Amino acid sequence: MTATIWAYWLGVGVMIVRVRRHARKSRTLRVLVPEDRLERYMWVIWVPLVAAWNLLPYLALSQTHPLLAVPDFARELAPYAAFRWLAAVCAVLLLALTVECWARMGRNWRMGVSLEQHTELVTQGLYRSIRHPIYTLSILLMFCSVGIIPTLPMLVIAAMHVTLMVLKARNEERHLRRTHGDAYAAYAASTGRFFPRLTSRRP
Repeated sequence: MTATIWAYWLGVGVMIVRVRRHARKSRTLRVLVPEDRLERYMWVIWVPLVAAWNLLPYLALSQTHPLLAVPDFARELAPYAAFRWLAAVCAVLLLALTVECWARMGRNWRMGVSLEQHTELVTQGLYRSIRHPIYTLSILLMFCSVGIIPTLPMLVIAAMHVTLMVLKARNEERHLRRTHGDAYAAYAASTGRFFPRLTSRRP
């Protein structure tokens, strides 16, 4: 799990580098610092949360503190031990799907809402049925983390993570409705925010 999470955020770093290379053509494009005020406020929480998500699995592995170590029941009960291995395999699959979504986004990928540059509306792959598949996969990856490391700090980080993902998704949707208008309204009517919509609704 530690390796998977580190690989995930390494991938985010690679995406940042790709966007920065493209940003050299436009001095006004921001990559790391959010342009949107709400997202700047969220960033204050998001940065230490990501650091904790990367650190907690390693601390659990090294068992440096009883509060951070994996509880005895998770290590000793055979059914739960098997569940942890299953969650680890699922985490790797989630990472692979995330990489595919990053590839779909290409130059349209951003860390936050871009007020200065127009991005294309991506509707292929998982985006065909889910508006925010990267966030969905990130939430599921966090659930895997909690399943493998069922500690109180990890539960707190997970709750904060899901809350931020919901807020960020809603903020992006407001921006995309202003940017793409009817095209995004029609797209939103036939897709779900985090999971596929069972029935379409009128835009």
